[in-house]
Amino acid sequence: MKTKSIKKDKVNIITLGCSKNLVDSENIMTQLRGNDFEVSHEKENSDANVVIINTCGFIDLAKQESIDTIVTYADVKKAGGIDKLYVTGCLSQRYKDDLETEIPEVDAFFGTMEIPALLARLEADYKYELLGERDITTLPHYAYLKISEGCNRTCSFCAIPLMRGKHVSRPIDELVAEAKNLAKRGTKELLLIAQELTYYGLDLYKSRELPKLLHTLADVEGIEWIRLHYAYPSKFPLEILDAMRERKEICNYLDIPLQHASDAVLDAMRRQITKTETEQLLNTIREKVPGISLRTTFLVGHPGETEEAFEELLEFVREQAFERVGVFEYSHEEGTRAYEMEDEIPAEVKAERARRLMEVQEEISRKKNEAKIGQVFKTIFDRIEGQYFIGRTEADSPEVDNEVLVPVKGPYIRLGDFANVRITAAEEFDLYGEVVDNE
Repeated sequence: MKTKSIKKDKVNIITLGCSKNLVDSENIMTQLRGNDFEVSHEKENSDANVVIINTCGFIDLAKQESIDTIVTYADVKKAGGIDKLYVTGCLSQRYKDDLETEIPEVDAFFGTMEIPALLARLEADYKYELLGERDITTLPHYAYLKISEGCNRTCSFCAIPLMRGKHVSRPIDELVAEAKNLAKRGTKELLLIAQELTYYGLDLYKSRELPKLLHTLADVEGIEWIRLHYAYPSKFPLEILDAMRERKEICNYLDIPLQHASDAVLDAMRRQITKTETEQLLNTIREKVPGISLRTTFLVGHPGETEEAFEELLEFVREQAFERVGVFEYSHEEGTRAYEMEDEIPAEVKAERARRLMEVQEEISRKKNEAKIGQVFKTIFDRIEGQYFIGRTEADSPEVDNEVLVPVKGPYIRLGDFANVRITAAEEFDLYGEVVDNE
């Protein structure tokens, strides 16, 4: 008698939004593969019969991209191209009821902390023994390490606490175990991420323990660079800088979103810091870690931001001459404290302010890059593009920062390896160089 075999679903995962979402998708992939599923990530022309969309709900543009992606795959499902469509992540957490009504083709919506429920819907077990054994979707030589979830800050413009909840730190031993597993697979660079890095440990250990975590991760064999993203400036724990100075594995790089420089706007944003305090902190950081590369983010168009306040921000950027700057335009998000204020600044004014700020930063970046001509930098190489090997220095994080271009006609460079590169030319956001010796 013949028996009918049960065919396993094939799953394709689509990730939208930030690196924290990417880590969540990687964890879902790991769990599904642990249950013998065939899983792909953003595979084109996929033959998967199940699609999981991990959404972003941070600002209007991100929300629209998530909705458009869901609708696209809902149409694919209606046409018979896939059997099941599931949605998870921040947009799903925040607007689940509305989405269920508006897009009934989706089989189920799950929130940011509902991976076990999503797995159960696919008849997969949540395997606790797989915690720390994460498959990665980035290039193998670098990986994001999410050290905490959620945020206890009360910034007026930010909806993250509505979607991610209160701050929850991951234990140090769990993070070290994950780092060791990543290192065994060839990861050389860890990018530490969280909604708020500097709060790490307060819930678990009753003290800020990011410096201790950094020292412990720096001891992991095979990890050569550790990079810090998303530090909050108010009550910044200066011990982080001591660890950075003492351990060569910790990059002289800090991503510290400042958001603004006008006291009136900082107060409206509920940032718990003044312009003077910010300037003092930046001076201390640069004194303790000479040559540090500072990445920051500013938000323009917040309710109450006058033209004078914006001009003050522009002057602040000129004076501080940050190595890296990102700009967002204010998005009026329901449920946030700023939503109670009038969103009185027109969209075209927000866009114009963002453009003007980036023009200032472009000139700063050009001058800083030109000053590097003739210097030699340790560089890690990510890919080949056209006639160039594309790499990054200690001052550069993947995807958001500057890149180093080295002609492929020179010495061969193995991707994922480090090489010493002498800079020969510079543009606003790119450096050109030549290998002087391989490590």
